Amino acid sequence: MPNESLRQAMANARLTEKDLAEACQVDAKTVARWMADEARTPHPRHRWAASDALGVDEGMLWPDAIRKNVKTGPDREVIAVYPYRSACPKTVWRRLISEANKELTFAGYTNYFLWLENPNLRGVLRRKAEVGCRVRFLLGDPDSDVTRRRESVEGVPLTVGTRIRITIDELSKIADVPGIEARYGDDHIAMSVFVFDDEMLVTPHLAHLVGHDSPMLHIQRQQEDGLYDRFAYHVTELWNGARTITDLVPR
Repeated sequence: MPNESLRQAMANARLTEKDLAEACQVDAKTVARWMADEARTPHPRHRWAASDALGVDEGMLWPDAIRKNVKTGPDREVIAVYPYRSACPKTVWRRLISEANKELTFAGYTNYFLWLENPNLRGVLRRKAEVGCRVRFLLGDPDSDVTRRRESVEGVPLTVGTRIRITIDELSKIADVPGIEARYGDDHIAMSVFVFDDEMLVTPHLAHLVGHDSPMLHIQRQQEDGLYDRFAYHVTELWNGARTITDLVPR
């Protein structure tokens, strides 16, 4: 049977077979085969690219691929694993942010990439906080020794300190909203954790690599003292030991 979900998603996005093929870096005939047979499941990297290009979750396009990965063991909290943070479709981030209504915690060292990939993030965070969602940002201190050492390791023009200050500047524009908090804490330099109610994205930073080149886990809470709870404990401890950013001035 033809994959009607894929056909409809392409029509909604106004993409041709050639357009989607270019986005996925495959031949147009390959896309045609995906459309002709709903049982044909593309390689994971092609599913991620397609869902990103079409603006829908891969589970909508190829539900069998998700069902085959359903786990029943102790690792059942792991929804997906990406070899690079940048391989995670932007649609996943957008869904997690938009669906959260209790907690949004961004414990990345700079959180710089969030503003690039979510142009209306300030507006979304403002609306979330106004209806009772707790919004927290745990950042590295741009003037700390930890930050300076990391800058030396990365050796990139857009320094760690600069990226942190860009985030602080963005947060200053919504600092007047109750429920939006930000703190400094350098202890999470080696791992970023992003919490969206009962789901989270976790990136352990590898050696000299920047965040988008490091792997990422997508986790959903399914049990007590599982992976989700362990990482949540990590974030809570770091947050409790962090200090308020005093120069976060509403603008």
